[in-house]
Amino acid sequence: MNFNSIEYLLFIPLVFLCLYLSGPRLRWLVLLGASFYFYLTLKHLYLLVALFFVAAISYVCGILLERCGSTRGKGAIFWAGVSANLLVLIAMKYFPFLERNLNAFLGIVSPHLAVPEVRTLVSIGISYFVFQAVSYLIDIYLEIEKPERHLGYFTLYLAFFPKLLQGPIERAGDLLPQLRSGAKFNQENFRAGLLQFGWGLFKKAVVADRLALYVNTVYGDVHAYTGFPLVFATYLYAFQLYFDFSGYTDMALGTARMFNIRLTQNFNAPYLARSMADFWRRWHISFSRWILDYIFKPLQMQLRNWRNVGTATALLVTFLVSGIWHGASWCFVIWGALHGVYLAASVFYKPFQKKIYKRLGLEKSRIQQVWQTLVTFHLVCFAWIFFRAASVSDALYVVTHLFDGVSGVSTMFTAHGMSDLVIAAASLLVIWLVYLVRERSAVGRDFFDAPAWLRWGVYFCLTAGILFFNMDSNAGFIYFNF
Repeated sequence: MNFNSIEYLLFIPLVFLCLYLSGPRLRWLVLLGASFYFYLTLKHLYLLVALFFVAAISYVCGILLERCGSTRGKGAIFWAGVSANLLVLIAMKYFPFLERNLNAFLGIVSPHLAVPEVRTLVSIGISYFVFQAVSYLIDIYLEIEKPERHLGYFTLYLAFFPKLLQGPIERAGDLLPQLRSGAKFNQENFRAGLLQFGWGLFKKAVVADRLALYVNTVYGDVHAYTGFPLVFATYLYAFQLYFDFSGYTDMALGTARMFNIRLTQNFNAPYLARSMADFWRRWHISFSRWILDYIFKPLQMQLRNWRNVGTATALLVTFLVSGIWHGASWCFVIWGALHGVYLAASVFYKPFQKKIYKRLGLEKSRIQQVWQTLVTFHLVCFAWIFFRAASVSDALYVVTHLFDGVSGVSTMFTAHGMSDLVIAAASLLVIWLVYLVRERSAVGRDFFDAPAWLRWGVYFCLTAGILFFNMDSNAGFIYFNF
């Protein structure tokens, strides 16, 4: 059941009705039942089994961590819980990848050596609730949080359906208290959530799915193109991915807010970032904070005697993990390594960069800001090539043919025409104008205090835009794959 499907649009009012008819004491049970049903609509029962297993192991280990009096015992419980959770992730997501690469290696040693083929399993949502469970155990082990005693609330914390499939990755201290709060109807939260959901649906159905037409045409057969089509499709993919993922996030946050629950804001204009570090403070924020707090900081502390080399090494390792987390493919490993290299290099060149801008008289100038934004955007887009390509060989072909003549332009545009591209461009302009209004005007900051004619005008335009310009594709979200 996709967020952009008719089924989901019928599912939400039904859950809402059951929730407020059942009363506050049964609120958790209604939401948990809805979450289980939502996950079951993916039609893979083993996903729900994996969720039950992760919830049970993490719940028990959390309580045992608090009860255990010895440091050694706590360490054993902690690592047992973390290992069990990671084993679920590896078994569901990485065994086929490991099997293929091991057989490739064994084939070099001897043509008769091979391990049995491992069945590929759908792993939608696994990465998110496993990371959430691991963060829960870490926070209890470090005595940042107390364990949740109610198994139902804890399972709901992992399974809450708006954030189950693509995040945000929520911390226990942020989400659990909200799940325990009352179910009283809040008009402000409901209309704000409904508007945010509609805005996310517009991003997905009108913009991302439309850009996908051109991106899929080129990246589906990269060897048929050289030069401009490859460059253009890469730029389009950067925006397709952003509007697909941020559209999902807006719909998730909007759904949750209708139930009086505020999830983590996952995006903050990432393509306006002025450095790679700034980009990761703006992109997939809940995931960025997770790897910063639970991977980078501990590594940096361990390697602190190495000074800048230690920081650079910690960044490389952290973003290699980030790449592996995104998928069982060498393309994702390379993508993560690229971001690790970008950030590791910045540790060394940042002091020199400051001196250069100062000598050129550009320090803190508008030219410097624009230049840094452009450089950051293009570094990100270059890395997206490996993120999008079907294989490493396809990615290397794109990289080596970006400026190698021009072929396939007519094929790219005749396949779908120019009208969809014009609609996408106009939609991007609307989104940009809305962003400017929200950031720089009182109307944007206090929208629900604006005159009724303005508010209802926005509602009408947004609804009309979705109804008349959506792709009607019911296409899945890109990050479902991770």
